[in-house]
Amino acid sequence: MSEAVVEDVLTGDHDDHAGHGEGHHDMTPVRKAAMWVFLGSECMFFGALISTFLLYRNATADGPGPAEVFDIPFTSASSFILLMSSLTMVLAHHANHNRDMRQARVWLLATAGLGATFLAGQIFEFTEFVQNGLSLSTSPFGSSFFLLTGFHGMHVAIGVLMLLAMYVMSLNGRLNDEEGMNVELVGLYWHFVDIVWIVIFTVVYLLQV
Repeated sequence: MSEAVVEDVLTGDHDDHAGHGEGHHDMTPVRKAAMWVFLGSECMFFGALISTFLLYRNATADGPGPAEVFDIPFTSASSFILLMSSLTMVLAHHANHNRDMRQARVWLLATAGLGATFLAGQIFEFTEFVQNGLSLSTSPFGSSFFLLTGFHGMHVAIGVLMLLAMYVMSLNGRLNDEEGMNVELVGLYWHFVDIVWIVIFTVVYLLQV
């Protein structure tokens, strides 16, 4: 192969990569906007669930009410664990921004671990509620409570899976800010989940006891 051909090939590759990079740069605001639109729809979804709970919070039928089943100190501890995960998420994003992938992996795992701990606490709490006579079919209060907190728990579980996926991606060198799922977008989702829990904890637990 002649030197001219080699030069043309190399030049073509360079142009392709440049165009490819520009395309990814152009897509970044689109992906961020899509995430904000998604979070906006999630706000309406949780708003509907919270409104339903408030509508039926006193409809306990023959089942127990909030004061009879809620363990505020335990739920407060679980809430603190989840809120601390927002701090570790910020540290993961900061480390990834500085390209310190070792620290980024540490904080990603820490965030996933805190989220998993919160979920374990929620499962324990649900088990205690069922043993005390409150289930999904006990009363409108029970149904609205389990739907609201259960859907939030599902969102936390999805977030934990995304964090673990990013950890694996970082091991393979595929975690970057230019394409696909990245730390910033997952961080937005995770902070949203934490903020929603603050609202749920205040409205569902603290204001009902």
